[in-house]
Amino acid sequence: MSIHEMSFWDHLEELRWTLFRIVIALLVFAIGAFVAMPWIFDSLILGPARADFFVYHYMCEWSRQVAFLPDFCDTGHTISMINIDLTSQFFRHLSTSGWVAFVLICPYILFEAWHYVSPALYENERKNVRWVFLLGSIMFFIGCAVGYVVIFPMTLQFLYTYSLSDVIHNEISLDSYMDNFLMLILAMGLIFEMPLLSWLLSQIGILKKSFFRQYRRIAIVVLLIVAAIITPTGDPFTLSLVFLPLYGLYELSIFFVKAD
Repeated sequence: MSIHEMSFWDHLEELRWTLFRIVIALLVFAIGAFVAMPWIFDSLILGPARADFFVYHYMCEWSRQVAFLPDFCDTGHTISMINIDLTSQFFRHLSTSGWVAFVLICPYILFEAWHYVSPALYENERKNVRWVFLLGSIMFFIGCAVGYVVIFPMTLQFLYTYSLSDVIHNEISLDSYMDNFLMLILAMGLIFEMPLLSWLLSQIGILKKSFFRQYRRIAIVVLLIVAAIITPTGDPFTLSLVFLPLYGLYELSIFFVKAD
């Protein structure tokens, strides 16, 4: 049955099965992540909290070779965490399993979204949509990787070593660490979906290429503010490290938007 022959209830039924398949995939991956969570926690999630995290070595080398870069050599120490809530570790185990599953099945969610809307498109549009959704999946994982390798380690080291007084000692709780970890990594993953979002808005007639050119200066200011919010360190190097990919995504989005 073509999309033009489907009734409202047929569309609703197809949407119901699409959501059902996504939920089943999420549950299956969440169960797998729950089983593997001790390894995921020790090897991946708590990696930036250890002194031997591979990023700190490179940051230290860069700061030694380039004079204007911040000094990362003194911040690569192991960070200890405490848990003050009796049920926190168990519920963090459950919730983090869900978040890990969500990240892993994002390409499948995009595939289901494409499968749902593709019957309404012409053949040439289907080819374009296929590549756009594939790029969206790749960009999401690149954004998560940037958040994990660059943004979160820098934020963690800055906030952990920041002190108002020598008599105050930082002790990070598990909930605080996980909230910042998930927020920064997922935020970067979603931010890297900017080209896909621009394409979707272009398809429904909201965005044109002239919009990006006309408001480029305003966009630069907005992206600088977003970069400053994501990276509280405030130094030019860290701010530039976040701003440049964001601005690159802004310029890349132009290629996915319809001409005027």
